[in-house]
Amino acid sequence: MTARPISETVASLMPRARTELAELVAFQSVADPAQFPKSECEAAAGWVADALRAEGFQDVALLDTPDGTQSVYGFLPGPADAPTVLLYAHYDVQPPLDESAWLSPPFELTERDGRWFGRGAADCKGGFIMHLLALRALKANGGVPVSVKVIAEGSEEQGTGGLERYAEAHPELLAADTIVIGDTGNFRVGLPTVTATLRGMTMLRVKLDTLEGNLHSGQFGGAAPDALAAMIQLLASLRAEDGTTTVDGLTADAEWDGLQYPEAEFRKDAKVLDGVELIGAGTVADRIWARPAVTVIGIDCPPVVGATPSLQASARAQVSLRVPPGQDAVKATELLTAHLESHAPWGARVTVEQVGQGQPFRADTTSPAYTSMADAMRVAYPGEEMQSSGMGGSIPLCNTLANLYPEAEILLIGLSEPEAQIHAVNESVSPAELERLSVAEALFLRNYAESKKG
Repeated sequence: MTARPISETVASLMPRARTELAELVAFQSVADPAQFPKSECEAAAGWVADALRAEGFQDVALLDTPDGTQSVYGFLPGPADAPTVLLYAHYDVQPPLDESAWLSPPFELTERDGRWFGRGAADCKGGFIMHLLALRALKANGGVPVSVKVIAEGSEEQGTGGLERYAEAHPELLAADTIVIGDTGNFRVGLPTVTATLRGMTMLRVKLDTLEGNLHSGQFGGAAPDALAAMIQLLASLRAEDGTTTVDGLTADAEWDGLQYPEAEFRKDAKVLDGVELIGAGTVADRIWARPAVTVIGIDCPPVVGATPSLQASARAQVSLRVPPGQDAVKATELLTAHLESHAPWGARVTVEQVGQGQPFRADTTSPAYTSMADAMRVAYPGEEMQSSGMGGSIPLCNTLANLYPEAEILLIGLSEPEAQIHAVNESVSPAELERLSVAEALFLRNYAESKKG
């Protein structure tokens, strides 16, 4: 059996895929009603459900999850005694950030320089389209040889755990022999890659109070404790001079022994300005895949425009901590909380609130499903062998699924290679990667079905 019919079919479906991705990107589906209307997420969920019904999925449902969002589920029965494969993606997206910095509207799919630009194009609306392409190609070439469950999450980017809690309450719903998480990416364009590890995360909001109200900085400055200055000092305690994360009690010296990330390539991918140093110690792979990393992702403070000469009575920040495999996110949360409480200067009153958490994940890359995927990627990417890498980001659902279904094999692939600039302005997807990965997924489902016979 050759790959030509599959590859030709996928190629013929690409114009339709672009149209559908444009429709899906148009929904401003940020799962935070403080930023975008909830109706945008509900409309996106409805679009996904309609797409599944059009492909013959049964039991299509909008699942109301405990965090107030909706995940979309559907089941496509395969031949008798065929294995079941769960395909995962999420339709919610990160906010567009500074829309003026986008070269084209963030919620309007725009082709430029051989890529398709738009929020969610790669992360992860494109992942849902990838699943559709693979299934359509199989249906056009002998049928889908496995039973397929699809789950499209509605709040992955917020880390609020709605789908995790729903799955725990309904453990039979997502049970499968193998799970394909379509939310990571190749190490770079054209190099087929499965993700072997994910860092977990914890998200905390810290608030400092020092005064009953703001004060004139000329009259009181120099003696009255300024909450914003206290916050700056507190946040600085989370890093050493070289930028290494320094949370009291948190180990930060693990080493990555797999595929390495050359510093020159990382600087290019991260768009580090000339003359600016990278932070931390060890190899780049150590720093982004094997060690914890703290990031201050937001501070409440007066903007420069309109600022007055005042001492701030209160200050608030949101802190993200990425937790590597081998460490426990719950323990890391406790350590980070204790650090924030103990390092606040001048006796400032500290309030810490947890707003998100997820455990790290390590896949079993020796499983039969990985052999089937390696064979599929070898065909979809002629001349290339499948690589395994880490990923610094978090997908909390992975550990939930691994705990619920310990016998299931979990593979992580996707469209979020470095050029995609996910979570940043001008996010994009490579249509060539979308095409090749759709071919790979279709061939994987064939290979996997064959491996389970007899």
